[in-house]
Amino acid sequence: MSDALKREAAARAVAEITSGMKVGLGTGSTARHFVELLGDRVAQGLDIVGVPTSEATAKQARECGIPLSDLDALERLDVTVDGADEIDPALNLIKGGGGALLREKIVAAASDAMIVIADSSKIVEALGRFPLPIEVNRFGLGATRHAIARAMRHHHALGELQLRTTESGEAFFTDGGHLILDAFFGRISQPEALSTELLDIPGVVQHGLFLKMCRKAYVATPNGVETLLESN
Repeated sequence: MSDALKREAAARAVAEITSGMKVGLGTGSTARHFVELLGDRVAQGLDIVGVPTSEATAKQARECGIPLSDLDALERLDVTVDGADEIDPALNLIKGGGGALLREKIVAAASDAMIVIADSSKIVEALGRFPLPIEVNRFGLGATRHAIARAMRHHHALGELQLRTTESGEAFFTDGGHLILDAFFGRISQPEALSTELLDIPGVVQHGLFLKMCRKAYVATPNGVETLLESN
C-alpha cells in the first residue's frame, strides 16, 4: 500500500478537525501522517489542543507546533484519531503493535469519538490474525503468563504467547514501564468474553482489544480511500 494513500486517509481525518477541538493523537506509522498534516493546519491558524498517546507522538507533535495538554487538565476530548493493527466488520480493533496500547485506550475512552486511519491490509473478517498485545506488570510475570496461557487455551488459540523484545533481544518496555506479551490466537471468536477474562488476571494492565470504541475508519485501498462506519 502506497504511503500516499495512507496520507490521503489521514487527510480525511484531519479535515474533520475544527478550531476549538481537543484531539487525541495516535501512535504509529499511519498516525504520524495525521499528526504531520494536523501540524500543517495548526501553522495555518487552526486552534486545537492535542493529547498524545505516547512519548514518540508527543515529540513529533511538539516538532510540528501542535499545542499539547493531558487528561488531568482536559478530562474529555472531542475525538481521537489513531491507527489499528486489525479492523473487523463491526469496527472492533486490535491495537498495540507499537507498544502504546494502554495510553491509546485511555485516550480513546476519554474521547467522544474515535476515528481510525489504516490501509486495507488491516481489514479482517475476525480479529486474531495479528497477535494480541497484552500489557502486563513486571511483578509476578511467570504467574501472569501462566494465567494468560490458560485463557488462550480456553479460547482455542492456535499459537504461542511470546514476551516482546527489542531488536537487540532485550525485553521491550512500554512508556509506562510495563512489559508486553503477544498472544497468537489465529482467530478470536468471542472477543468480549476474552477481554473480560484477560482483565480478570491481576497482572494484566490492559490488552489490545478495542471493542465498540471506533465510530469511523478511513481505509486506504488501491482504489482510493474508503469510509467505514460503525453499524448500530
